[in-house]
Amino acid sequence: MGENSEKASDSRETAFSRKIGALETRKLRAKRRGVQDVWFGLGMFGLIGWAVAIPALLGVLLGVFIDKHYPGTHSWTLSLLIIGLFAGCLNAWHWVAKEEKAIREDEEKKDE
Repeated sequence: MGENSEKASDSRETAFSRKIGALETRKLRAKRRGVQDVWFGLGMFGLIGWAVAIPALLGVLLGVFIDKHYPGTHSWTLSLLIIGLFAGCLNAWHWVAKEEKAIREDEEKKDE
């Protein structure tokens, strides 16, 4: 029974050591990268905002045009606004995922 508990203890310590090592490696990489400028963060925030706002505004403009020239029972402006917001959010999500993937690949290359 003592031998089994020692093996379990060793495997837990090894897993714990690996986890701590990985966290320390991430911390050291972040220190090497340095602190990002405030303007960089605001620029990214603005870029994502425009990625959502432009499709929404285009949807509104197209909806207003359709409502003005072809009046109907429902509002094309509201419908196309919602579609534009959805498309913009998908666009922003895709862009953020692509940037995150690029950052992770860059970090992996630096580790090698």
